[in-house]
Amino acid sequence: MISDVPVDITREDAREAAVRELATSIYPKESWWDRFLEGVRDWLSDLIDSASGVPGGWFSIILLVLVILGVALPVLSMARRASRARTGGGAGELLGGRARTAAEHRAVAEAHAAAGRWSEAIRERLRAIARTLEDRALLERLPGRTADELAAEAGRMLPGAAAALAEGARLFDDVTYGDLPGTAEGYRRMADLDDLVLQARPALSGAPG
Repeated sequence: MISDVPVDITREDAREAAVRELATSIYPKESWWDRFLEGVRDWLSDLIDSASGVPGGWFSIILLVLVILGVALPVLSMARRASRARTGGGAGELLGGRARTAAEHRAVAEAHAAAGRWSEAIRERLRAIARTLEDRALLERLPGRTADELAAEAGRMLPGAAAALAEGARLFDDVTYGDLPGTAEGYRRMADLDDLVLQARPALSGAPG
């Protein structure tokens, strides 16, 4: 019976046989991401099981989640800012590339709106607002200023328009970084903000209210 066993198998034949064997369904493939998710699920399951039998355990879990969020959110915010910095001169930059006047930005915004390109129209209208604030000497010319920074700085100078400026910055971020489509209504709100900024009077330093 021993003579029936083949003895002329080469190393290459053995390797190919092993590869075919490992490729069969009894050896399921698992990516590193699957293993990571499984580890997280196991950790959470163990944490919940431990908390269920300990007085105040659920409070510890909530506290731990808050701590994790407190660390993760600033990291995500910094990553977002770094991503913005890498897009210098692109559509997401508030004021970059060739310098345009506020009137030129408005004209470009209106052209985009007429063509139904609402995201581009919204971005150009906020750029018109930024240039207006600079022309009125309410803001200094600062390359790389973000929409959020614009709203915060201008809101201190124009408290009556602060809420609308914050909303305009969120709208700019939504259509630029949030992959949300611009709309005619969004552009109308940005145009209303532009009119408001043109008419708003700055708060005098030291004046009541």
